[in-house]
Amino acid sequence: MRAARKFLTLAVVQMVFPMIKSKLTTKAQTTIPQPVRAALRLKEGDELAYEIEADRVILTKATAALADDPFVTFSEWEGEADRKAYAKL
Repeated sequence: MRAARKFLTLAVVQMVFPMIKSKLTTKAQTTIPQPVRAALRLKEGDELAYEIEADRVILTKATAALADDPFVTFSEWEGEADRKAYAKL
C-alpha cells in the first residue's frame, strides 16, 4: 500500500469592492453610504477625520485625540516664519 501524499493548495483571494458613490448637495453635504458606515463602525455622534494625499482623501473615524484638537488638520501655519512670528503669543 502506497502512502498517500496530500498537498494543500492555498489560493489568495483578493476581495474587490465596487466603487461606492454619494452625491453632494447644494449645501456641500452628503450621506455616508451604509457600507462605509459599517466598515468604519460609525454611529450617530461619531466624528470623522479627513486626510488629503495628492488626489485622494482618506476618511477615518476620528480618535479621541484628533477630536479634542481642533487645529490638528491645519498645516498652513507650520512654517519656520510662522513659528517665529507666533512664538510669543
